[in-house]
Amino acid sequence: MRIRNLILLLLCIGSIFISLFIGSYKVSPGEVLDLLWTRLTSGDLSRFPLLLQTAILDIRLPRITVVFLVGMTLSIAGVVYQAAFQNPLVSDHVLGVSNGAAFGAALALLLGLEMIAVQTLAFIFGIVAVLISWGISRTYAKASNLTLVLSGIITGGFFSALVSFMKSIADPLDKMPAIVFWLMGSFARVSKSDLWYSVLFMGLPLLMLFLVRWRINVLAMGEEDAKALGMNTTQFRFVLIILCTIATACAVSVSGVVAWVGLVIPHIARIIVGPDHKDLVPAAMAIGGSYLLLMDDLAKSITTSEISIGILTSLIGAPFFAYLLRKGTGWK
Repeated sequence: MRIRNLILLLLCIGSIFISLFIGSYKVSPGEVLDLLWTRLTSGDLSRFPLLLQTAILDIRLPRITVVFLVGMTLSIAGVVYQAAFQNPLVSDHVLGVSNGAAFGAALALLLGLEMIAVQTLAFIFGIVAVLISWGISRTYAKASNLTLVLSGIITGGFFSALVSFMKSIADPLDKMPAIVFWLMGSFARVSKSDLWYSVLFMGLPLLMLFLVRWRINVLAMGEEDAKALGMNTTQFRFVLIILCTIATACAVSVSGVVAWVGLVIPHIARIIVGPDHKDLVPAAMAIGGSYLLLMDDLAKSITTSEISIGILTSLIGAPFFAYLLRKGTGWK
């Protein structure tokens, strides 16, 4: 177990370190380490070129942090939802958060608002979509996990139709490309100003989920067993959904729609460490963050212009998930 944890830690450190060198501005490992050490020790930064400081401290480090947080968020949301709904095929998008966020972003882009407004509306409508899904499921006399999932599908389909409507009336030369590019997912516009927003609305919910990960094991045992052990399953499931929704809505508002991460990474982590959420949650965090950093590095370096990260995660995630289904291990 110690070796496994060490490998996961090295995976995180390695992916972060490598990402510092990926970009149009070429730097050496010595320069980066010297700059970071000087910054950490509050040394004299004036001896470093201003371009180097800007590239590493103002562009790459904030982007790496945000990308890693988004990867962690989508992965943990997938882990939690799969446990909460007792279904290995659900993901972070199951309750319509991505479709709601997409509508909010498309609306802001259609109105020509600033990027901060795009992120804000995406965040708000992502949360609204999940609350609508929860509200619809509560209208049934015998609400269950299935009715909640179906409510998410209904809500997601409704917001997806609204996004299609927005695209149909958008200016094809200006607004339409912006909406389509956002929907495909990208970290190209991530800036230093996104850092604290991401730490607050992704980092804090992730910390709370990490602290209650042992209770997720009880919920994953099933409704009857969890209640027999004294758990209020409806209340705890609602808390988990709220935490995942806040974090995922923030992630989608920053990156756009990034598919397959919340579905594939939980299965990979489960194969490696097993179904115990005490180990599964931190493993999914490490693997998800590192995986999305790798995808972001590829998105920046495959072509001369940066491609959407959602394209890469779909191209890799879909066939890999088909392989996992064929393998058929890791869930139980």
